[in-house]
Amino acid sequence: MDRLMKPLVDLAGKRGLVVGIANESSIAAGCAAAFAQCGARLAATYLNETSKPYVAPVVERLGVEWLAPCDVREPGQLEALFERVKAEWGGLDFLLHSIAFAPREDLHGRVVDCSADGFALAMDVSCHSFLRMAKLAEPLMGDGGCLLCVTFYGSERVVENYNLMGPVKAALESATRYVAAELGPKGIRAHAISPGPIATRAASGIERFDELLEKAAATAPAGQRVDIADVGALAAFLVSDAARRITGTIIPVDGGQHLLA
Repeated sequence: MDRLMKPLVDLAGKRGLVVGIANESSIAAGCAAAFAQCGARLAATYLNETSKPYVAPVVERLGVEWLAPCDVREPGQLEALFERVKAEWGGLDFLLHSIAFAPREDLHGRVVDCSADGFALAMDVSCHSFLRMAKLAEPLMGDGGCLLCVTFYGSERVVENYNLMGPVKAALESATRYVAAELGPKGIRAHAISPGPIATRAASGIERFDELLEKAAATAPAGQRVDIADVGALAAFLVSDAARRITGTIIPVDGGQHLLA
């Protein structure tokens, strides 16, 4: 009964790690804003010293407690990040993985033409890193927790110019289901959020992405494009106790665009 007296999305006291803020327009920034609004304690990452000046103002505005480097391609850096989580907080309640990468030459070509090295790198950064984070987070979530990642409907159907990221995101979605099944007995949940097209720095690497944005606005049943605040609202719900019986899902937040053939 006491639980019913609290706001449904109440993250007060929960500790969350946000990986993937690039600037104020990032999906991860929208999620971090929602987490903060709901009372969570946050830590965040930046890719490197070049990106840090774009990330620092965002996390400062949101009251993020600490900021650390995280390039999953650098040996030991991810492990160091989770060691800091342990040192600072002693545990973790939720994690957002919002990173992806594919070499430009492989991303802009046909899937059948992608190089082995390019495919492996895209899969490592965009998918396997989520599995690595899940493994590192597991011992820090003794009281359960929630792991989130970000996908796109190009995983399910062919989206022009999405190319290599389609198979990679499909792998990420499958990985999410297995994480949910394997860690579920420990009270750790996992979800993949699937937003419609959003104008982020990462999306700008996709050829003719502006056309994809226009099409989404014109064809989505809701008649509007989604934004990072829409994604953040869903993310905050999923990591809250209100969603404690929900796990292993790939949830679209795209104004209904996933309904269309």
